Amino acid sequence: MLKLNIKRIKGYLINLKFLILFLILFASCHDNYQNCIDLDYGSEYIKIKAVEESDKNYFKYFCKKTEVFGIKIYATENVANEKLFHAASVLAEYLDNDEDGTADNQRIVNRLIDKKAWLLMAMNEEESSAAIRFPIRNSAFLELYDEEVSIINGNPRFDASLEEILHLITQHGYAEVYPNKFGENKHSEIGKAMDMARGGYFKNVPNSYPSDAWYTYDDKTCNYSCQITEYTYWALTSILGAQEFPGRLEEIQHEWRLNTKEKLKNGDELVYSLLTDPQFKLPVNIPDGKYRE
Repeated sequence: MLKLNIKRIKGYLINLKFLILFLILFASCHDNYQNCIDLDYGSEYIKIKAVEESDKNYFKYFCKKTEVFGIKIYATENVANEKLFHAASVLAEYLDNDEDGTADNQRIVNRLIDKKAWLLMAMNEEESSAAIRFPIRNSAFLELYDEEVSIINGNPRFDASLEEILHLITQHGYAEVYPNKFGENKHSEIGKAMDMARGGYFKNVPNSYPSDAWYTYDDKTCNYSCQITEYTYWALTSILGAQEFPGRLEEIQHEWRLNTKEKLKNGDELVYSLLTDPQFKLPVNIPDGKYRE
């Protein structure tokens, strides 16, 4: 009986903790919402404004938003306007790489819209965790933190928006529109290319990779599908030149060795051929956060 009561008390305390956290978060987000009401920031092509009542689920947690080809980005008040604008520009440049105002591959955009895919921006991981602690109806989203966005790639650090936004596009777009080519499984062409890059098929991250592997991602929380998402990112951004600034190879070689277009072309012909195939209309220029400027 005593053990049962102790369990009940612990349960009540946990529930009380979450209730208090919810009340604090709700109150602070309400204030944030009020602080963004008059927000008007951006360019002719990308507008940042306050969230609205029509945003329903999202307006409780976030303060400002923008939209690119129908794909939304929601951000907390603490995210700098210039960082949000930069992320939106990167998304626009990935989807409209020739910057003519029209998406290069409308099938990808349509799929992202159908899935209600979106990007969550917060100041850091802690703030993001607070926002998503409560149920968000649509799980087709990825996170990007203000503190990891560099307006200029490589100065002072790699611009994480180039990674996270590309993950959104490939995982929820290309993998589903072209399942035989980009499906995140061992039967797709990208899956087969990844297995060669890792030195064999590994359903889960191994304790060690073969010595001749050039893709050796070691995060054990990243399943096979996740490994393909990361592999696609490494390969495509290397083709586009995002991974070759001074000191970058030393930072990443523990998980990726072919950090330039030339290295990838010579060292991983399968993925190079797939990612440069014009029928898929993948980007040929790395985004710089200056969409149509």
